[in-house]
Amino acid sequence: MTENDPSAPHDGGAQREPGAQQSPEDAKTPPRGTPLGSGPQQQPSPWSAQGAAQQQSHAVAQPGQAGGHEQGAYAQTGQQPVGQQQTAQPGQSAGGYPWTPPGAQQQSPYATATMPAPAVPQQRRGPGKLVAGVAVLALIVGGGAGAAGGYLTAQNSGSGASYNALDQPVPAQQTATAPDGSVEAVAQKLSPSVVELQVSGRSGQGEGSGFVLSTDGYILTNNHVVEVAAEGGAIQAVFQDGTKADASIVGRDPTTDIAVVKVNGVKNLTPVALGNSDDLNVGQSVVAIGSPFELAGTVTSGIVSALHRPVRAGGSEGDQTTVMSAIQTDAAINPGNSGGPLANLSGQVIGINSAIYSPQSSGMGQTEATNAGIGFAIPINQARRTAQEIIDTGKATQTFIGANVSDAQQGGAQIAGVQSGSPAEQAGLKQGDVVTKVEDLVINDADGLIAAVRTRAPGDKVTFTLSDGRTVQVTLGGQPVPTN
Repeated sequence: MTENDPSAPHDGGAQREPGAQQSPEDAKTPPRGTPLGSGPQQQPSPWSAQGAAQQQSHAVAQPGQAGGHEQGAYAQTGQQPVGQQQTAQPGQSAGGYPWTPPGAQQQSPYATATMPAPAVPQQRRGPGKLVAGVAVLALIVGGGAGAAGGYLTAQNSGSGASYNALDQPVPAQQTATAPDGSVEAVAQKLSPSVVELQVSGRSGQGEGSGFVLSTDGYILTNNHVVEVAAEGGAIQAVFQDGTKADASIVGRDPTTDIAVVKVNGVKNLTPVALGNSDDLNVGQSVVAIGSPFELAGTVTSGIVSALHRPVRAGGSEGDQTTVMSAIQTDAAINPGNSGGPLANLSGQVIGINSAIYSPQSSGMGQTEATNAGIGFAIPINQARRTAQEIIDTGKATQTFIGANVSDAQQGGAQIAGVQSGSPAEQAGLKQGDVVTKVEDLVINDADGLIAAVRTRAPGDKVTFTLSDGRTVQVTLGGQPVPTN
């Protein structure tokens, strides 16, 4: 495959074939009103006696590695888990996450992408019995403490007047504005600009988030939030004050998971302020706002956990693979947060929440992606370039070098083939070369090279470092992004 069509697996230097798709493992939210016990056979709860006796196995994934290795699931804040592979371990308990039969496919109406990662087994022995024992112990200790406290209080009840919080006056209502640099201030500033997007089409329906770019109605979101409506579907935007407006797709880019929609009949909207994602630091505080599980206007906070994290999503049911050089955060992001803003404490948007790593939790006999403190956002500097192209022309331009790439066995991205007349050929790259750095960014695999190229604009001059110590300067090319 070429570096601009990364849809095939990376098995230790094996060349990716164009158009190959990853198999879906869909996380599905059951429709409201589904009775307990309907659908697939439920596994016993690990908190029950039966669950303690019947041990289960589940896969735990690590971020940042692509297909071809053992895979768990990232969730594309509602998309299907891609390439999920469960690894059973002797004595391993479900630990609260359900066992899913191999090949079971599930879907979720909430937009949040699913991405592959290598499975790392974790072993937990007998959590059902352990937790039950702890619960009994807590009851015993609580009861004893309550009895002792009651006895002492009774002995001292006649020693003077008692204090009762219920007798105290209600404090005066706070009227001061939230202090600058606080999560509260960010929420007050950004919430009017964040919308819930309700989407439907021939292949289904879903829900995600977006944020206002302009007073006349342009809204930035993820491609995977709105792609179900790309063929004559419907999109409705719901604003903070409850106002609803129909919206239409202006353009979308599946390869970077970015889309722009525009609402109709609504004016004087409140645009966000965009920050600089190149100026982020690990450990910096951030705030996420969106509509997880249709809970519009949800605000969470955390930190930047890592930068330049290559993550992969999509590649199932005919959609195109997305590879992004993501901002990793521990701010709580769940299905439905996709397309919403990740902001710094100045209230500036520095990323688009797009994907999460998620173990699979149970819900009425089915599995659904949930937050595990590992979320990914598209850097806003990359998104704003693509969004501007879409607004100006209705289309996006994909940055490329025109080479087939695969994972190198000793680390790095191996050039498996070079297209005639491409930027890669003009720079002197040849089959067998292994790229280990792009500028100062270390490249560990093919996805790392793809993500590093796509974060830059066509025409940029970039220095590649090869495994033999040579450096080459590549002038990046551009081509129209195909949409399906």
